[in-house]
Amino acid sequence: MTRGKNDDSNENARQILKKIGTRIKFLREAKGEYNYERFAFKHDLNRSQLWRYENGEDMYVSSFLKVLAALDISVTDFFNEGFDKTA
Repeated sequence: MTRGKNDDSNENARQILKKIGTRIKFLREAKGEYNYERFAFKHDLNRSQLWRYENGEDMYVSSFLKVLAALDISVTDFFNEGFDKTA
């Protein structure tokens, strides 16, 4: 059985979500925040959601923007500065 177009799209989406999660974790740790639970509490983020995001699970754009605000980084900078290097 051959893989269909949807399978390829889903795999691509999973890879991108994994890269986003890796980047979030990298930036959090770069700020000296090595414990995701403390970081979540400090910035009023749901700790289990943050854990899922850092592990490549899907998220709402509004949640993503809230995480970026906690990291004090713009969307542009998130994807420009080292995005491909942290995954």
